Amino acid sequence: MNFSQDQQTPAKSHLTLRAVIVSLIVAAMTGAAYPYIVLKIGYGPNISLVSAFFGFMALASLSAITHKKHHRCEVNLVQTAGTAAGQSGFMCAVLAAFDMLKQKPELGFNIELSTFQIFIWLSLTGMLGVLLAVPLRQHYIDEENLPFADGAAAGETIKVLDEGPEKAKPRLYALSFGMMLSALVTFLRDGLSQPLLPPHIAFNKTLESLKLGSEVSLLSIGSGLIVGLRVGLSMAIGMIIAWVIAPPLLVQSHIVPALQFSQVLRWVMWPAVGFLVSGGLTALILKWKLVIKTFTQIKTNQIGQKDISMRFLIIGASILAILIALQHQLFLDFPVWLTIISLILSFVLMLIGTRVLGETNWAPISSMANVMQLIYHGLAPHSITANMIGSGMSASVAANGEHLMQDYKAGKIVGSINRDLTIMQLMAVPVGSLAVAIIYPALKLKYGIGEQGLTSPISLRWAGFAELLSKGLSSLPPGCLVAMIVAVLCGTLMTLLEPRYARYVPSPTAIGIGMLVPGQAILPMVIGGLIQHVWHKKNKAQEEAYNLPLSSGFIAGEAIIVLILAILALIKN
Repeated sequence: MNFSQDQQTPAKSHLTLRAVIVSLIVAAMTGAAYPYIVLKIGYGPNISLVSAFFGFMALASLSAITHKKHHRCEVNLVQTAGTAAGQSGFMCAVLAAFDMLKQKPELGFNIELSTFQIFIWLSLTGMLGVLLAVPLRQHYIDEENLPFADGAAAGETIKVLDEGPEKAKPRLYALSFGMMLSALVTFLRDGLSQPLLPPHIAFNKTLESLKLGSEVSLLSIGSGLIVGLRVGLSMAIGMIIAWVIAPPLLVQSHIVPALQFSQVLRWVMWPAVGFLVSGGLTALILKWKLVIKTFTQIKTNQIGQKDISMRFLIIGASILAILIALQHQLFLDFPVWLTIISLILSFVLMLIGTRVLGETNWAPISSMANVMQLIYHGLAPHSITANMIGSGMSASVAANGEHLMQDYKAGKIVGSINRDLTIMQLMAVPVGSLAVAIIYPALKLKYGIGEQGLTSPISLRWAGFAELLSKGLSSLPPGCLVAMIVAVLCGTLMTLLEPRYARYVPSPTAIGIGMLVPGQAILPMVIGGLIQHVWHKKNKAQEEAYNLPLSSGFIAGEAIIVLILAILALIKN
């Protein structure tokens, strides 16, 4: 897809007080709402475009009140802040993995970060990722001009919204309608002492015990509208394998004692991990030329005149690295030498991930984190603590760095100053981190984490892989290792066939997620994918114009109401 680029750079900065205030408010909202989304559906939807819509809505409202029109670069700044906070929110997957490991006392994993420690850890690693990414902008954005599809789409959307009310208002109406409808459904489901809507629909007790059926959730339908029919059907395949075919066979074979979600999950999570890891790593191996290109063509000695200076980057990154090492040593019993190695690995992970993201619009952070876990297992054998802290830190640094490129891409299209975007990222990361530090414990208190609560597939894979490395293969449930190997082979084959036969081959990653996410959440996502497919066939122009703002509204409405309810529950306790 070709995206037009506005090469005219503004003569002055648009880092205005108005833009900063709106940006930090959106960052706080995003950082607070994103953990629930990630823990519930197992991935983070495109937050760049959602933030762009919210930024435009807020700035347009202020412009109407003050009679002073906002600039599109200010919308880009808000979108940048939302992206940064979204990455902080995504890292709740690591916190959930910590809690899942703690639920198994035999593992001896007892780390529980306080609110302050979560805030400091995510803030320091996130800001370090931003600073390490700045020298890479000229190479990836200017010299190679990689697509970075989400960033390009955000930039083009900002330009369309800037063209006037005639084009902007219908999309904003769709966003607002989706938010209000989703918020109403969520409130009627979760917000009343006597709910008017059930949390889910099950057809009998057996299906209910396996969490099959359909939840009443516009967030899941909105997610299906975004991911489309292929991914939705792939998730459905995973759901059928894990929760329709496997449970009776496992019970009949006396591998699991009963048709219960928690019992079956302990077995099916391993073939699910096989699909997730093989799909991600095979895709990365297929892009080996991109990896080699990353290390042979990278140039960091040239920083643009409108970027932050190299001196500031070196001093800032050094201070952050020292603070991270101190926190690891003092509070997490993670040695300094291992932190130094982790920081080096983080930069390598960022280099690879940024190129892959730029060319394919796929961020391999969670898959690459499994590779990091293997490395940490070699450095500190059988230490779950070292495994989780090291891989979590590397993922946080890399995720914040590579997604900054999406904002630079959008900024190039709308004409923003790179320095402004970097400063906004540095401001938004602590805001998003603070939101996560406050909201994650609230979500854990109200909904629970793990088998009886929010079952984030990413967290299950992260925790499960750490458990496997620490205990060895003999600790696995009977037969699941064979199933995992079969899943790896199938996932690898699917990934090899995907470039040529994408229309006919299911996504192995989506199959893995479908095996881990409760089936109640999968069915409405499949419905959303079907709606998107039919809508696109019937009226392509209308679907392309309204699908994203409507689905973003569905996602945001439920996430915001759940956020409010979680905070109220935390206050009561």
